[in-house]
Amino acid sequence: MEIKFAKRMDSFEPGIFNVLDDRKKERLAQGRPVYNLSIGTPDFLPEPHIVEALARAAADPENYRYSLGETAELAEAVRGWYGRRYGVELAADELMAVYGSQEGLAHIGWALCDPGDVVLVPDPGYPIFELGPCLCGAECVHYPLLPENGYLPDLEHFDPALAEKARFMVVSYPANPLGVTAPDEFYPRLIAFAKRYHIVIIHDNAYSDIIFDGRVGRSFLSFDGAKEVGVEFNSLSKTYNLTGARVSFVLGNREVVGAFRRLRSQIDYGMFLPVQHAAAAALNGPQDSVARNRAEYQARRDALCGGLRSLGWDVPDSEGSMFVWAPLPAGYADSVEFCFELLDRTGLLCTPGSAFGPLGEGHVRFALVRPVPVMEEIVAAVKASGILESRA
Repeated sequence: MEIKFAKRMDSFEPGIFNVLDDRKKERLAQGRPVYNLSIGTPDFLPEPHIVEALARAAADPENYRYSLGETAELAEAVRGWYGRRYGVELAADELMAVYGSQEGLAHIGWALCDPGDVVLVPDPGYPIFELGPCLCGAECVHYPLLPENGYLPDLEHFDPALAEKARFMVVSYPANPLGVTAPDEFYPRLIAFAKRYHIVIIHDNAYSDIIFDGRVGRSFLSFDGAKEVGVEFNSLSKTYNLTGARVSFVLGNREVVGAFRRLRSQIDYGMFLPVQHAAAAALNGPQDSVARNRAEYQARRDALCGGLRSLGWDVPDSEGSMFVWAPLPAGYADSVEFCFELLDRTGLLCTPGSAFGPLGEGHVRFALVRPVPVMEEIVAAVKASGILESRA
């Protein structure tokens, strides 16, 4: 029989990471090497005390029931972590666990907007920022992140008519894919903007502990008035190398958290209890690995960006996140075409900037997921390929 699918499926193409993975497999099947810097999965291992906490909890048959929410242990660990790390006090009703920020960002729009409502999303920006609101029928409007404005939204010249219509606005620093941070003075302006136009702010804060050159990662919630206007997602995926465990939290405005909890109570029965034990161990345990991994990410950034610049490719240093945002070399205009040619000629796999919105075209994104010696091999492979001279 003929099966008819929802019209929304017409706009869904295979995810760019699936397409890139297929190309990677083709090359590997030919016996050719691949340097995969396309997807941001940390190659570091979680700390032993976290793995041990998970293993102990998984060995207890009592932990295989529904959790129906956060355990008291995990909730207290999150509150203590935010107090120590960011100087932010959280009440019990100002936080909730979700299955990774991706899941939370995909669903929070259902609690905040109705079909046709306007949602403001960054361009360039991570795809889920737009996909989540679109799934609930919202009209997603891009706000540009331009180099001349430090890749910050231009709040002073924002269209008032558009701002009046907006239900919520997604903001994320350190920014994926741009690798830029926001100065402290930006956040009071953002909070004032949100209050003026009654816009809820959704801040994605996945990378505040992967930040370079002595910068200090902050929380949106550490600025006066933030809890009045929005919430923040914070994840253990990158900070503690727990990507597969899918542990994230939405924190801040109690009304938003409460509405989102009511919504998720219809589709979710709580995070697996052994994972909650592991998350509490990560937050309460030694934090040495966080600083150690940050230093290694910076060394990788220096090896990749500095190495490519030495070849004449003007790749700026990332300020934060585990990503590098690079303009296409001279002579190239199509990021997808360049990515596939780069893979074919060097074995280096990266992500086309067009995957992150219209303003992403003309760039590629590298993930800092290989050690320094491999980054040096990559630079040597790019040099040997001659790809930077072929169209210059």
